Formats: sequence, structure tokens, C-alpha cells
Amino acid sequence: MKKLLFTFLMVIVISTPAHAKLNVCATLPWIGSLAADLGKDKVNIKVLVKPSQDPHFIEAKPSMILAARDADILMYNGLDLEIGYLPLLFESSRNSRIQPGQPGNFDCSRFVNVLEKQPTADRSMGDVHPLGNPHYHFSPSNVLRVARGMTQELSNIDPGNSSFYRTSLASFEERLRNKQTQWAKKSLKGKIFIAYHKYFEYMANEFGFKIVDYVEPKPGIPPSAGHIEKLIETIKKTKIDGLLVTPSYGKEEAEALSKKTGVRVIIIPQDVGSVPGTNDWFSFMDTVLSSLQ
Repeated sequence: MKKLLFTFLMVIVISTPAHAKLNVCATLPWIGSLAADLGKDKVNIKVLVKPSQDPHFIEAKPSMILAARDADILMYNGLDLEIGYLPLLFESSRNSRIQPGQPGNFDCSRFVNVLEKQPTADRSMGDVHPLGNPHYHFSPSNVLRVARGMTQELSNIDPGNSSFYRTSLASFEERLRNKQTQWAKKSLKGKIFIAYHKYFEYMANEFGFKIVDYVEPKPGIPPSAGHIEKLIETIKKTKIDGLLVTPSYGKEEAEALSKKTGVRVIIIPQDVGSVPGTNDWFSFMDTVLSSLQ
């Protein structure tokens, strides 16, 4: 009888699957990086947008819909950065877990101190984001808030691993404190830049440098010859430390301006993985801040 019972129990153990990993679908690489830091081997992560892609111009693909269909949680930047494809993912995936208002719908921007909210907006203002500037992943303080919110949401969806996620968050916070001590020595206060696009306002606000003008006359609007002449006059009057662009946005126009003025072009990675050596959010920020020196 004991032998029969032992055999029966062994069959149950062998046939019972191990605890499944949480399927995390992240729109952007930096979000996937945070989820990997916090979830480690408890999560499977699918990132929808490639590091080389400009996040402003993404369209939904069948592979993205399939990833959303399988997701236990969909994590996205918010502030309408994904407005071109996210609504279609919600509708076409037919995944009740990730719909707005559900636990599996994680808008990272809910935890952010948002800059540049627009009370009103129209097409004459260019491609502005009425809800605020969406490029807050350059801000350590905001990313920390997102990491804390992400930890809570992962714990809510996967309570069996809650203590694991919270331990990972504690490690993340300690690593960030150490990095912030290093980053404080970069001495960026007082530096003055011209940027192509409004990518770097959160970082300027946090690290004390200034962006005095933009190569784009308005967000998403290419510069005219007249606007370039105005920038040249600004550069003549002000010591500019660099022209800030990303690998996929504004490089050609900034290089043309550089040839006319002698001001160096600084290519800033737009996201984790967009240039070599930026394999996670911490190394991404290391590279970003070193580029500005």
C-alpha cells in the first residue's frame, strides 16, 4: 500500500508543471531592461520596439500583436508616445489581461513627475505631446519611481514571487545610489547645448545643464534655412558645448550645422541597446552622461 501511494505521489510530482514564468511585454528597450532587473528568471520578456528604431514612428506588426496576446502584463512608456500602435495592440490581441484598467496594463508614466504638459495643443505647434514630454527615461529619479511601481505591479500579478521582486528592487536601488554618486562627479552644471529634438529636458533638469535652442523649429518639423541662420547667430553669441542628437533623429541636420559653426555633434543613445555598450539602463546612462562631458 505504501509503495502504491509513493508511486502515485511521484506521478503527480512529475506530471505537475513548474511554476510558469510571467510573460512581460514591454514596448521599449529601457522598460524591458527594468523588468529584467526586477524579474530576472521569474519573467519572460518580449520587447516590441528595436533599439535602432525611432519610437515616434512605429507601426503595429503581426508579431507585436502576437506578443501582446500572450502577455500577462504589457508595460509601456505612456504620454502618447505609443499612440500610433498601442490602441491596435489592445484591440487586436483580444487579451483581457492587458486592457486599460486591468492589472496587466502598466503605464510607466503614472509614476513620473511629468514636464511640459500642454493645456491645449494643435497642429500649428508641431508634433507636441499634450500629456507631457515622454522622454523621462533619461531621468534617474523618474526611473526609480517607475521601478518601484513596476515592483508593486509584478507583486500584485505574481504574489508568490513578491518577496523576490522586492529583493530585486532593493538591489536596484542600491546600485542606483552608487551610480548617482559617480554621475554627480560628471560636472555638467553650466554646460549649454542645442538639441535637435526635445529628448533631453528631464536630464537637463536633473543634472543642471541648459538647452537653449533646438534644430527643429517645432517638434517634428524639419529646420528651414531661415531657422538655421537664427541658430548660427545664437551660436555666435553663446558658447555652445555641443549639438545633441540621437542615432536615428537629427544627425544629418546637426552635422550640416556643425560644419558651418564648428560646434561638435554629440550623438546620445536614445534607448538601451541603441549603441554598443548600453546593454541595460545603467550602462545606457553611463554612456549618455559620459557623452556630454
